[in-house]
Amino acid sequence: MSTIIEIKSGVIQQSGVSILKDINVSIANDEFVYLIGRTGSGKSSLLKTLYGELNLYEGEGTVVGFDINRLRQKDIPKLRRSLGIVFQDFQLLTDRTILKNLLFVMGASGWKSKKLMLSRAQEVLTMVGLKDKINSMPHALSGGEQQRVSVARALLNNPSLILADEPTGNLDPETSAEIMQLLIAVAKEQKAAVLMATHDMSMIEKYPGRIIRVEDSTVREVNTMNQFDPFTQFKPE
Repeated sequence: MSTIIEIKSGVIQQSGVSILKDINVSIANDEFVYLIGRTGSGKSSLLKTLYGELNLYEGEGTVVGFDINRLRQKDIPKLRRSLGIVFQDFQLLTDRTILKNLLFVMGASGWKSKKLMLSRAQEVLTMVGLKDKINSMPHALSGGEQQRVSVARALLNNPSLILADEPTGNLDPETSAEIMQLLIAVAKEQKAAVLMATHDMSMIEKYPGRIIRVEDSTVREVNTMNQFDPFTQFKPE
């Protein structure tokens, strides 16, 4: 087992204001971890720091082997090639097919061989059950299918860490369960750690995992579901 995320005494600032402080987080390479907290508590700021959009203002931090204290602009694409990122709103390019969405990402992350790019695109779409949608436009897919494409896109570079920001936030309960099962399955198959920000406590109850909570401008471990009553301790807005 190796550590995939490690932050010690971290501080995250935005526009000169401290968003989170005294952050101490350690996540191993085989863990599925939930990140919970109220809207505006700093969940997204923590995720943005992990993928290089925000700086770690103080403390020490490593993500997939990158020192995020000393992350230079030219290092950010390399960091992101080691990550898979799944967003709530899918963030697909609406003017091109699913295949061209995936090829665009691969081209931007350094892939050169068109043959290998096509093969990998087919492979990840097969993993998420959408190989037959390879030439479809995003608007022709359901919300669940679009999120499956988002998961496929996150897998393109064989990431060792998947960051998922409210991946079921725009989906109905049945589709949300399908996306959760998919994330768990592909993470296990790809041997990738997952850090998933969510408001959906029913998902956590159905698919128990380790929980960390953003609260009072810091990050705390929630030990077990038995000690965690979402109805009294956590009321999402």
